[in-house]
Amino acid sequence: MNYLILKALHIIFMVSYFAGIFYTVRILVYYKDTDDFENPKKDILRQQYAFMAHRLWNIITVPAGTLMLIFGMGLIFINPELLKMPWFHIKITALIALAIYHYWCWKKVIQLQKLNQQSLPSKNTALRQANEIATFILFFVVFTVVLKYALLEYWKQLTLSFVGLVVLISLVVKFVNRRKK
Repeated sequence: MNYLILKALHIIFMVSYFAGIFYTVRILVYYKDTDDFENPKKDILRQQYAFMAHRLWNIITVPAGTLMLIFGMGLIFINPELLKMPWFHIKITALIALAIYHYWCWKKVIQLQKLNQQSLPSKNTALRQANEIATFILFFVVFTVVLKYALLEYWKQLTLSFVGLVVLISLVVKFVNRRKK
């Protein structure tokens, strides 16, 4: 029973963490969108977006990520056999990619605080594309956990399907961005 409770808490905080990560990068995109605005609108929006990113990161994203990690470690502690399972190694690899992405987001939030309402040096299209990285990691981790042992048996089909999904989402994002212009 304790294992199932920890698993439920792990999933709840995973959802909260990803919500925070998704919205953090979206705020960066909105901040960058203000480049073409006139003052005082530009300054007001930039100040608000910087405030929102800082609060979101420190009040939702980092605490949810920390609790997600603690409950995940609790699952490993209760069931150390997880460490011997091949699908779990794949999940850990994806989580390392997520940690790198988290670090990138954290640096961007700090950069936003230091800009003092100046423009982000990143290109808007790069930020929009970076916004999709967390989506791909989320898809990858969820499919890895749900499919577990089927990953080993059907890895070619699953890899092609995942690559197809990444391409499809990327094309949809590009199409939507072109229509906005």
